[in-house]
Amino acid sequence: MFADRARIYVRSGKGGDGHVSFRREKYVPAGGPDGGDGGHGGDVILQVDEGLNTLIDFRHVRKYKAQDGEEGGKKNCRGKDGEDIIIKVPEGTVVKEAESGKVITDMSGDNKRFVLLKGGKGGNGNQHYATSTMQAPKYAQPGQPARELELFLELKVIADVGLVGFPNVGKSTFLSRVSNARPKIANYHFTTLNPNLGVVDLEGTGGFVIADIPGLIEGASEGVGLGFEFLRHIERTKVIIHIVDAAGTEGRDPIEDIYTINKELENYNADIAARPQVIAANKIDAFMDNAEETIEKIKAEFEPKGIKVFPISAVSGSGVKELLYYVYELVQSIGKETTVFETEYDPEQEISLNDLPYEVFYDEDEDEYVIEGPKIEKMLGYTNLESEKGFKFFQDFLKDSGILDELTELGITDGDTVRMYGHKFDYYK
Repeated sequence: MFADRARIYVRSGKGGDGHVSFRREKYVPAGGPDGGDGGHGGDVILQVDEGLNTLIDFRHVRKYKAQDGEEGGKKNCRGKDGEDIIIKVPEGTVVKEAESGKVITDMSGDNKRFVLLKGGKGGNGNQHYATSTMQAPKYAQPGQPARELELFLELKVIADVGLVGFPNVGKSTFLSRVSNARPKIANYHFTTLNPNLGVVDLEGTGGFVIADIPGLIEGASEGVGLGFEFLRHIERTKVIIHIVDAAGTEGRDPIEDIYTINKELENYNADIAARPQVIAANKIDAFMDNAEETIEKIKAEFEPKGIKVFPISAVSGSGVKELLYYVYELVQSIGKETTVFETEYDPEQEISLNDLPYEVFYDEDEDEYVIEGPKIEKMLGYTNLESEKGFKFFQDFLKDSGILDELTELGITDGDTVRMYGHKFDYYK
């Protein structure tokens, strides 16, 4: 079974929390803090696997999680880093943020390995917070939280040349003759349900990669039939070979067929329709009569538009070699560089704190005001409160988030204590 789209969930590892502990040794009555740092969480990494040509594996496994970092330990022991998770994808996979549909990365060309989500950093142990005035800090930094994403994966095959045309015009037969591909061939509409890739070896050249796109029908660009499912696979192609049943063995007019398919290409993506195109007037061996007259009509219609027409027989091979050498020259004139889709969404910038929850309340037992929740924990993980600049940044965050207003509503006054995940501050307006 072939699959060219999948939706998955990915999550990086949470950073391990820093540890709070103190030296407890004989003859050392006042040992200092020795809490170790937490380990870093694992990353989520995408990697191209040359042996894959489908996204079928993602139909069975939809959740991918990197390992969390371990908590720090006593005696300055650092927690173990979480293991990365490596997700293998076929070359040509376009990775999008599921909700917006924006491109995160295109696993094509030189992009063989991509760090999608970084794991959370491990928190500092309490040893880092000892000062001349506070020699026994009883708090440590929490590890940075995990990051998560819903992804939409879309495979767009990488080929220099794409074959398009109505069903049963001979695309699969042509591909099997000119390349190492061996598609299944039968006389049914939509026989080809998979995009078939083949390498064309031409004597005296470097050859090129060719893809047989499943037969299109009128309305394919609007989702009619199966053609719409596979139009994405010609988005990277440089040249299009438009195969048409010149003999009209199914009672259709070849010229009308060409215009119909080109209209579908234009409706789907005008850039694709504008790419260099060559017409392969196939099935010349099936003509009863008027073969030359029909071919001349096709040439008269399209060659003035700059579209070269080659009469061929995919069955006998007649005219095929001339067509291939012409197409090779076209490909060379355009260049071999793979079309790569630009990044539109950066997870590092787009995953924000705005939607994360938090709460502010008064703890009567401790006589302290408490601020906690994922939003606060995440922000603390990003901020160095030991620096004046970092502390000011965090104060601005509390103000802009409306948290200071909530404290005021609870009745906080100057000198009261505010607690946040092991950190304690005296409040002053």
